[in-house]
Amino acid sequence: MRIIPAIDIIDGKCVRLSKGDYSTQKTYSDNPLEMAKSFEDLGIQYLHVVDLDGAKAKQIINYKTLEQIASKTNLIVDFGGGIKSEADVQIAFNSGAEQITVGSIAAQKPELMLEWLQKYGSKKIILGADCKDRKIATNGWLESSNQDVIAFIQEYEKRGTIYSIVTDIEKDGMLAGPAFELYKEILESTEKTKLIASGGITTIDDVLKLIELGCEGAIIGKAIYEGTINLNILLKTLC
Repeated sequence: MRIIPAIDIIDGKCVRLSKGDYSTQKTYSDNPLEMAKSFEDLGIQYLHVVDLDGAKAKQIINYKTLEQIASKTNLIVDFGGGIKSEADVQIAFNSGAEQITVGSIAAQKPELMLEWLQKYGSKKIILGADCKDRKIATNGWLESSNQDVIAFIQEYEKRGTIYSIVTDIEKDGMLAGPAFELYKEILESTEKTKLIASGGITTIDDVLKLIELGCEGAIIGKAIYEGTINLNILLKTLC
């Protein structure tokens, strides 16, 4: 399974939120590039970067930070937050993103999501399925919808998506374990989806359970920054 550290960006700084609440912001580094380099030095290959300013502003804001990370490391970066237009997609890819995560547009303007899937291919476009009480949330988790998360993923799987990042907002940043039951249900309800777990991953045991379930990747954020998961030990455990 791919281990994917997360760097969430506000004002060019590496931060974490709890349950997506911007008022809970905690800054862990003023230099996301140095944080990314420290992950790479441990042997990490993948990185999940989220533009939280962009998610709120509904357009990419922190593309310069993405550009720095992509150009000065060999990390394979997937990028999300504020991707609302073709111009945003171009900015993300031109700034060095290998993949982009599309959530709000997938929920609100499916025709645009399908257009991007056709143009860029399913290996480049990740379906972002952020949910609260099983309902898809959008725009930096500030808005909710009536779309069931499993039906949402199933429908896009039929349309060609391969990768899906699924975040249970109630778990995110709480260091209380991920949504195992939800992930199990998703994997049992889909055929081709490569599920990337995100939110609540707290211990190495959590990661091992996600592997047992069949998750393709695990995005880990606060557990790394708060020290409940030591990346070096995790990587050695998985070898």
